[in-house]
Amino acid sequence: MDLWSSRCNDILDAHVHMGGPDNESNLLTVAETTGIRRMGLVAIQDPASGEGLPGALYMKARHPGQFFVFAGLNHAARLTEGRVPTPSLAEQVATFAAIGCDGLKMIEGKPTSRQRMDVPVTDAYFADYWAAVEELGLPVIWHVNDPEEFWDPQRIPGWARERDWGYGPHDVQKEELYAEVEEVLARHPGLKVIFAHFYFLSADLPRAERLFAAHPNVHFDLAPGIEMLYNISQDPDAGREFFIRHADRIVFGTDLWSSISLPEARARAGIVFRWLETEDEFRVPPEADFLLGPPEDGIIRGMALPDDVLSLIYGGNLRRLVGDEKRLDVPAAVAECQRIAAIAEAMSGRPAPETEAGMVAARLMSR
Repeated sequence: MDLWSSRCNDILDAHVHMGGPDNESNLLTVAETTGIRRMGLVAIQDPASGEGLPGALYMKARHPGQFFVFAGLNHAARLTEGRVPTPSLAEQVATFAAIGCDGLKMIEGKPTSRQRMDVPVTDAYFADYWAAVEELGLPVIWHVNDPEEFWDPQRIPGWARERDWGYGPHDVQKEELYAEVEEVLARHPGLKVIFAHFYFLSADLPRAERLFAAHPNVHFDLAPGIEMLYNISQDPDAGREFFIRHADRIVFGTDLWSSISLPEARARAGIVFRWLETEDEFRVPPEADFLLGPPEDGIIRGMALPDDVLSLIYGGNLRRLVGDEKRLDVPAAVAECQRIAAIAEAMSGRPAPETEAGMVAARLMSR
């Protein structure tokens, strides 16, 4: 089997990052090259630059039906101690739904995010937000935690150390983050959550099993974290049984990004395809991006999942969670981009029209 291709021709990738609108052509080529025909764009907002959400809205406007948008929150008011006003988190969610976004993306749960804004997701700051998300039924793709070796200076991978993703005793701890999530899920059992990167439980499938049993609306995505493939490859038969047993709780993802090179995109998507579809033993190819580590790091053992399981993972589960296709309200999207641009100007001093949000608003108005 070709390393870079899947035998499935209807793949929906739930976990793709979109940069600015100038990345449009490259992302379309990535989609064609990898065979991933539809993509969920996880749009983490950077309030000071106006980046993140506008590019994703641009792609949804330009290519209806091909791109889903999972909108991230704008915390400018909290980060500036009220100097730059923003709508409440619940109001932001209502706006995202009205525009035609398909769900939410949360990075609040990654330790680096907690370093920037030390507010637990159980804090009153998030209370109305969780209630609004539950009421609207929007799925949330939520990054919580990081691989456990990121807390161990002897084991942290070099690529993670380069990005300053190593944590110490003064940072939030892994079990603390998990406990906060459990409290949120207990308060809001109707939340539809997709935990990114297998919730970093790939080394503890019994714990993942217990989580699924306790929370019927919880799902995992498969965006590498290369440690996920290495951990499950320690016992591919157990992994296969877990995936078959929970075929309706697992969502395909790659963590591709819009400026990635085509060889890197083929490598990143290809290792996940091959892991899911074959019984091969293989290593990360040398063409892979540095976030997947060097080829000598470990062996990946494929699970050769049945076609009915692959169908759910490759798109069926996410389509069920998202529901009917949501058309983008372009004038409302323009207004949201203009609001984001004004916030970025207030935070950074850069003129609003020169921010990514301002440029996207201008392009959408000229369509």
